Amino acid sequence: MTRGQKKTVRKALRRYGRGACEATPEAWREVVEETLDYYDHADPVCARLLRLRYLEDQPEERVIPELYVCRTTYYRKELEALTPATLERLLFDDVPYLKIAQEEHDNFARVLRENGVEVVYYVDEVAKAIADPARQIQLVNDFLNISKIHAKGLRASMTSYLLNMPPKQMVAELIAGIKRSEVATKEATSLMDLVEDDYPFVSDPMPNLYFTRDPGACVGNGINIHRMHTPARKRESLLLKYMYLYNRDFATEENKQWYDLSDSYSIEGGDVLVLSKDIVAVGLSQRTTVSGAETFARNLLQNSGFKKVLAFDIPETRAFMHLDTVFTMVDYDKFTIHPEIEGPLSVYEMMLDEHGELKFAALKDELKDILALELKLPAVDLIRCGGGDLLAAQREQWNDGSNTLCVSPGRVVAYDRNYVTNGLLEEHGIEVLRIPSGELSRGRGGPRCMSMPLCRDC
Repeated sequence: MTRGQKKTVRKALRRYGRGACEATPEAWREVVEETLDYYDHADPVCARLLRLRYLEDQPEERVIPELYVCRTTYYRKELEALTPATLERLLFDDVPYLKIAQEEHDNFARVLRENGVEVVYYVDEVAKAIADPARQIQLVNDFLNISKIHAKGLRASMTSYLLNMPPKQMVAELIAGIKRSEVATKEATSLMDLVEDDYPFVSDPMPNLYFTRDPGACVGNGINIHRMHTPARKRESLLLKYMYLYNRDFATEENKQWYDLSDSYSIEGGDVLVLSKDIVAVGLSQRTTVSGAETFARNLLQNSGFKKVLAFDIPETRAFMHLDTVFTMVDYDKFTIHPEIEGPLSVYEMMLDEHGELKFAALKDELKDILALELKLPAVDLIRCGGGDLLAAQREQWNDGSNTLCVSPGRVVAYDRNYVTNGLLEEHGIEVLRIPSGELSRGRGGPRCMSMPLCRDC
């Protein structure tokens, strides 16, 4: 609660207290309504929940689901910034229908909870990290720098605009994008302050942030904070860094960091797969560079209990954006895979030599044999997206048929639209938790992309 909110509530309560002896339920209701009028402006979600509970007398079991909906959908203005003119810039192929996308994402979160997963949200957790006003100033400065906003007048206007918000609203605004109309420069201090620009945003929205997998990766007792490949997504990692450094729910003194957004080479979380307690896979993809993968492998192997990193070299195409769009683990010995990568796929091994330096080797066997050998299994089962039907494979791959989220061994969350692949998973003994995906899939990411595991029990 902000100082302004507290002041408004105290004022209303004092008014009630002065006349408590003759106050009626109707008078108290007026006080509550006055308070809620303020919340309608300052925090609509809070107002909605309070009305349900205390004015409409809705039972707790009715309000709790609304709370979950609010937490997941309140801050989604970034999706409304998508237009045909901004799609390419913001890495989308189509404009999602926001209302349905929200409902689909809420259902995704509900399925996770029902299967024993604790769900937390970026806005809430980053807001906790910047509760200190000094930390808010630091975040705004770092955000303006990474956004390459250097004009003095504009920086001053944006700083003032953001720092007048409570932390949660500030984080939401950074994600939603800041429009030129919201931070008009009062006095030009440079040519940049005067030059006209038809583009509506001075700071782009982050619509890709619902794919929380990519800005970072938790591996063992450490974390990667990634240098993202595209300008549209670089700022996402900054929010994660603040969450990691300053939110004590996420970082302890024992935690380590394997990669930082200040490192020189791009790497993204969709290319990082933990295969076992000893082995991590990393994709060499459209978004993850060879040098980024090598830097990560060196830091991880030299400072953790992991023994090996396997590098999967996949085609650099939009459909195969990350390793997890073509290959995911669904059980200890079962994997989904897109059949079109099996032929061109090359696998490389990175380990430490006797001097603690990286050594490299190319693995020549078929993928299933490599995986069985490395994971010390008699055999592995590769479940091909779309089965043996090339058209089905291409269609379902485009909608992330291989991008399953394993919530426990043999149990996965998958998009309902990929019915061929889902049926094959079930034939192989995998329980499939289907979620609607008509709008979420327009962002070219699946259930695995929409999650970032912070702690694994299995």
